[in-house]
Amino acid sequence: MTPAHTRRQQRFLSRYGPWAVVTGASSGIGRALACRLAEAGLNLVLVARRRAPLEALAAGLSAQHKVQVRVSALDLAREDHLHQLGNATEALEVGLLVAAAGFGSSGPFLDADITAETEMLMVNGRAVLQMCHHYGSRFRAQGRGGLVLFSSIVGFQGMPYAAHYAATKAYVQALAEALQVELSPCGVDVLAAAPGPTSSGFAARAGMRMGNALDPEAIAQPILDALGRQTTVLPGTLSKLLVYALIPLPRRARVRIMGRVMRGMSTHA
Repeated sequence: MTPAHTRRQQRFLSRYGPWAVVTGASSGIGRALACRLAEAGLNLVLVARRRAPLEALAAGLSAQHKVQVRVSALDLAREDHLHQLGNATEALEVGLLVAAAGFGSSGPFLDADITAETEMLMVNGRAVLQMCHHYGSRFRAQGRGGLVLFSSIVGFQGMPYAAHYAATKAYVQALAEALQVELSPCGVDVLAAAPGPTSSGFAARAGMRMGNALDPEAIAQPILDALGRQTTVLPGTLSKLLVYALIPLPRRARVRIMGRVMRGMSTHA
């Protein structure tokens, strides 16, 4: 173990341990972050809809890193998700919430399935809101903790052909920025992670074609390293390139450019 790794582990255990809750932990960025947190020595509560991959991941992390791992198979779109998760973690000293669960869609807004879009709003928006309020209150009371929320590079302007998904990510971005100011004096760190296209099951569910994409394993540690040091992190070179290239342009131009990009990526446009 390198001195840098030891310092990182000590920092996370003292400020965000001993337990972390990770939603969306069955795949993609959520899974990669769970692995990095276990490597840092944190015990985990893994949350996703599918129990089987959670249990397989939990067994592997427990054996490899000698940490405690619990599984909570929950659908965050359900009305009672917070009650169930709150009960499952009530007796645990949770110091970190990683709200990585979420999904998207693409194509013309009026052609979308409104039931699926409403479910997206519940997962990407309401669940994040309620978990931030619940665990943020716990962290404020104990004088330390961290919230890692997931916006996206599409959340910095409107995104034609992914209009509602981008709107949910704009909500998360604004929420994280404001909570960082409110909660920092209480010892609670808040981070908005805004990745670009990432290799996971996201594209298939969203009906998108992806060429270049970020590796979840490659961006997990930069996200965790930014917690407590930045308000927003653009993990990976691709994320930075896509955002910074558009910054000089007027917002209306950015919306049109991103719309052309998304129309080319969507299988439904």
